[in-house]
Amino acid sequence: MQLFLALCFLLGIPSGAPEIHSLKHFYTASTQVPNFPEFVQVGLVDELQITHFDSNTRRKVPKHDWVNKITEQDPEYWDRSTERNLERQQTFKVNINIMKKRLNQTGGVHILQTMYGCEWDDETDEVNGNWQYGYDGEDFISLDLKTETWIAPVQQAVPTKHKWDNDKADLVYLRNYLTTDCVDWLKKYVEFGRSSLMRKDLPSVSLLQKTPSSPLTCHATGFYPDRADLFWKKDEEELHEDVVKGEILPNHDGSFQMSVDLDLSALKDEDWGRYSCVFHLAGGQEVSKRLDKRDIRTNWKTNDGGQRLFISLSFSPVSFVPF
Repeated sequence: MQLFLALCFLLGIPSGAPEIHSLKHFYTASTQVPNFPEFVQVGLVDELQITHFDSNTRRKVPKHDWVNKITEQDPEYWDRSTERNLERQQTFKVNINIMKKRLNQTGGVHILQTMYGCEWDDETDEVNGNWQYGYDGEDFISLDLKTETWIAPVQQAVPTKHKWDNDKADLVYLRNYLTTDCVDWLKKYVEFGRSSLMRKDLPSVSLLQKTPSSPLTCHATGFYPDRADLFWKKDEEELHEDVVKGEILPNHDGSFQMSVDLDLSALKDEDWGRYSCVFHLAGGQEVSKRLDKRDIRTNWKTNDGGQRLFISLSFSPVSFVPF
């Protein structure tokens, strides 16, 4: 059975394993953050970004062609969603001003964030939802869907909790949205983007080094999706010291690449076999490459006068209310 599942993954054949799908919306309003829009909204399905809006472009847009299939059923969707985000931008401005007054703040950098969404198990049909706010990097208030009440982890959120707990009609609306409307949207997106959302590609992993004194780079390229990690291990334990991890970057073909550097200056020859570079893809699939001098591609001269090749890493419908 394990071999069958492995072959299904390598050949791109669905294994039939249950999936818990998610739809999440993130809103970020900020003040005095350099080179960053005052208001940003992104939507994600299964952690893949599908929509974007910001106060600079003032337009909500799809991030993938398949997301635009929604206009086949609703031709005015993007115009209507744009207008709603322009309205939400004003509400977030009001809420930031309310927060600043409650905390006796004046100027400076401040960030108000909202995340809401739902999950759906495509095997059991079980659904769940959540709605929460954060201010300046700290939890501010969140919805307890089971009790249909708001949780205030800080004193400044208590007035908001009392106000929103007393609005029974809005609580009923939020519960219906998170457990029904949101899930309906999620199912639509999963249907539209199944080929992209279910796609999983493992990368090729290489060991690269410019000179014998340079850090050793473990480079993984060609993987999809971008929900992945790359790290060094020693004796099966992940290393955190003498390691520098790079960002995940896009390739021209839609796949992704990333790298992680390891400082070899203190590494003894007899310990090389204890190290390995591990790529981990969301869902549990891994690629491991053990540290071996013979596998390193580099620019330095060899003893026979030749030159090993080093490959250069060139990279090409929800309402909000005031607090």
